[in-house]
Amino acid sequence: MSCPVVTNSSTPEAGASAPGRTPGITAPAASGSAAPGRRISGAVWAALAIVYVVWGSTYLGIRIVVETMPPFLSAAGRFVVAGLLLAALVAWKQGLSALRVTRAQLTSAAIVGLLLLLGGNGLVVLAETTVPSGLAALLIAVVPAWVVLLRTGFGERPGLAAYLGVALGLAGLAVLTLPGLSGQVRITGVLTVIAATAMWSIGSFSSSRIPMPANPFAASAYEMVAGGIGCLLVALGRGEHRGFVLADVSGRSWLALAYLVVFGSLIAFTAYAWLLHSAPLSLVATYAYVNPVVAVLLGALILGEQLSWPIAVGGTVVVAGVFLIVSTERRR
Repeated sequence: MSCPVVTNSSTPEAGASAPGRTPGITAPAASGSAAPGRRISGAVWAALAIVYVVWGSTYLGIRIVVETMPPFLSAAGRFVVAGLLLAALVAWKQGLSALRVTRAQLTSAAIVGLLLLLGGNGLVVLAETTVPSGLAALLIAVVPAWVVLLRTGFGERPGLAAYLGVALGLAGLAVLTLPGLSGQVRITGVLTVIAATAMWSIGSFSSSRIPMPANPFAASAYEMVAGGIGCLLVALGRGEHRGFVLADVSGRSWLALAYLVVFGSLIAFTAYAWLLHSAPLSLVATYAYVNPVVAVLLGALILGEQLSWPIAVGGTVVVAGVFLIVSTERRR
């Protein structure tokens, strides 16, 4: 997945994604959100553009990284480095006390980090060794539908429009699997991305129901480090270190990895966290259906990925479903 992860125990699931959580589904209470009718500032639009473009481009970045780097080893390096950098920034800006957590909070952050970054992002990185970046992004877009179903399973009733959005999302998901069924891409890669969406949804849903660190930046740092360590253990178990030579990694893969760490996991995350307190949540939530479109366009323009009819039709249906779900949730 595209983004770093933010969780905030004082509000229901701040987004990853962030980063990868969908604000319209697990909406944090943005205490500083702009009042209705208030003019949106240029700073808000700039931050939103960063979230749109950077998080949408992370799928492209992942695809370039895995050209010459093992998937889980590269994910481990990305998340551990980003997590440590974020922890250092928190300590510098807010003091070491901001990083203090209870054992229960640390355990919860580690669990969420493993679900989101190992199970969610890690599986996407693995899948993108065989699946085009644009298709992966569109498959990921179905996450809000899984979250609605999880909420229903725990007794919540999101409403008819949300369920219609789920139906659209799942219909689009069925169409998006056609490239795998027809042999255009490996069906195992498509199924791996679908498994990643399930793990991401469970992690997103769980984070507001277990004791998380109160500081969302500290929580994200712990999640990234835990997820990165999990990716490292999986990489060693898969034997990705055997025969891997740093000298064989291309310059563009190194640049893409640095981009994911600095822009995807730090800059865009900071912009997103700021938006949650500075802009209407209904506006911030639009990243959920803009990111996949950005990913598809960048994959086609830069990597020459083919935009087949199942991807075009299925992607349109999925984005329409996500739009319906997010629109319904932000009116609640």
